[in-house]
Parts: sequence; C-alpha cells; structure tokens
Amino acid sequence: MLEKDRANLLAILDSCDKISRFTADLFDADAFFADQESFDAVLMNFILIGEAVSKLSDTLKTSNSHVPWPKIKGFRNMAAHDYFGVDAEETWQIIQNHLPVLVKDIKHILETDH
Repeated sequence: MLEKDRANLLAILDSCDKISRFTADLFDADAFFADQESFDAVLMNFILIGEAVSKLSDTLKTSNSHVPWPKIKGFRNMAAHDYFGVDAEETWQIIQNHLPVLVKDIKHILETDH
C-alpha cells in the first residue's frame, strides 16, 4: 500500500471517530440538527472524509470497489457546496447506518492491503 493511501485511510478513520464522538450523546436527527456546533463539526468531518477519498489512489479504490467511494465524494460535494441544503435526517441516517460500515471497511483495508 502506498504511504499516501495509508495516511488518507487513517485520516478517514480519524474523522469517522470524531463524528461518532460528536454525536454520541444525541438521540435523533432533530437533536443533531438542534446542536449546531455538533452539526457543523460533523459536516466538516464529512468534507474531510471526502477530501481524503479523492486523494486515494485509483488502484486502492479499484481493488476495494465494494466501498462506495463515489457516494462518499458526492456527499462531500453536497456538504461543501450546498451546506444549507444538507438534510439533517439523511445525514443522521448516514451516521447511524453507513459510518460504522465505512469504519469496518477502512480497518479491513488497512489490515489486509500491504
């Protein structure tokens, strides 16, 4: 694995961890949206995740095509360019349902792709 890829995968894990910590005490999308600091911090970390994904090598992304790289990058673009159009419920569902899978996938890549 390229050192650049390893660094970007670790950056993704770091942002995922921050998102989990920022939302740990929130119980639903309404509470998430009402906590403006957490909402803003989470969106910034989704932007960082998308940036890190865009810096991954095509080789790594192709060999791990089960990870929805284009969707991750697309969410980054929406959060960065249409911030006021971000749907709190959709973001909450991503945090609850997709973020744990992404963490698992990234950890697996780091452990198996040498």
